[in-house]
Amino acid sequence: MSEAAVPVALSAADGERPPTWRGGWRQGLSYGSLGLPLAFVALPLYVALPNHYATTYGLPLAWLGALLLAARLVDAVADPFIGRWVDTLFGASRGAAWKAALVAAAVLAAGFAGLFLPPVHSPVELMGWCGLMLVVTYLSYSIVTVIHQAWGARLGGDEPQRARIVAWREGLALAGVLLASVLPSLAGFGAMSMVFAVLLLCAMALLARAPHPAPSRPAAVAPSLALPWFNPAFVSLLVIYLLNGIASAVPATLVLFFIRDVLQAPNLEPLFLVLYFAAAGLSVPLWVRLVARIALAGTWLVGMVLAIVVFVGAAWLGAGDVLAYAVVCTLSGVALGADLTMPSALLAGVIQRAGHTGQAEGAYFGWWNFATKLNLAVAAGLALPLLQVFGYSPGARGSAELLALSLAYCALPCVLKLVAVGLLFKHSRVGTPTSS
Repeated sequence: MSEAAVPVALSAADGERPPTWRGGWRQGLSYGSLGLPLAFVALPLYVALPNHYATTYGLPLAWLGALLLAARLVDAVADPFIGRWVDTLFGASRGAAWKAALVAAAVLAAGFAGLFLPPVHSPVELMGWCGLMLVVTYLSYSIVTVIHQAWGARLGGDEPQRARIVAWREGLALAGVLLASVLPSLAGFGAMSMVFAVLLLCAMALLARAPHPAPSRPAAVAPSLALPWFNPAFVSLLVIYLLNGIASAVPATLVLFFIRDVLQAPNLEPLFLVLYFAAAGLSVPLWVRLVARIALAGTWLVGMVLAIVVFVGAAWLGAGDVLAYAVVCTLSGVALGADLTMPSALLAGVIQRAGHTGQAEGAYFGWWNFATKLNLAVAAGLALPLLQVFGYSPGARGSAELLALSLAYCALPCVLKLVAVGLLFKHSRVGTPTSS
């Protein structure tokens, strides 16, 4: 079956003017501000929620881990279907996608608060409540996220413009990560839930003032859910994105073990994390400027190579090397800035060149988000069993165990990133749609 055989919508409705993106901080904030509250959902749910339920309510970590995994799997499987639905929203009317996002945002705020402020107390009731709220929160989060991403892709533009659009979204998301990191300890989960709801409401109000993509006229048959898979450029870019994403997720999975057991500096964990995310946020404008010189693919290659060089050096660190590791966190955070902005901007270009602009952005980003969530699962499933095979367990101090941890934390990501670099370089050289 060829790509041409898949029915798609027309590019734009008759009489609709194309969306206008002039740039500047007003339009950047109006579109990108939603990234800030959405970042709250990732960090607290992965880091704070298990600890909260284990310490406050005494639930076993194994139960919570299984519950988080099950809810995440439901969410990941739903993403492609959410993406297809989002395409019909953008094709329905100019405000349909925003209205759907507003409803989903309200549900998201309620589900987020319900997770951290459960009205039940027995272990069985808590598990049931937590599972229900996780599904509600994850699914509503996915709806808002896919709409937000597809919205940005539908604004179109050349490579530098696409990079700027993604940079506003991801840069503000990094600010959200930093804020979500400190709020629970400073103000508690109740205050964090309230701040999250207020920020989400304000961001939705700003999004209403952002440039709206022109609605496409629906075809007799909606674009197939499988449409992106008939685009070889998408498949190629997705493979690179998966390899690079797993390479980034492995150290994210192992970072606390590395800090505690190799560096033996658990008291400096917050400092290292702040350095990492702050450097990523501050580096985004620099990466965007570089796009004008060496295009999106070239800029992403530079970021990948920087990450490899930095992590090769981290393999030689040991107990007390906190200053050197602070440099590693800062430089790897700078590399993260490229990882956050370049791939989505490249995907927007892939959609443009396939002639699917204004038709199937939701379907593309639905599969893209599925891959993003798969990265975390594969990283944990790859790195943690490998460590166990080589005899490492948390708190280990033996040289063989720490060597295994260092190799998993540093060497494995470098190998994966090297493969991703080779694939991206090859495709950019031959002029495939992963390059300009």
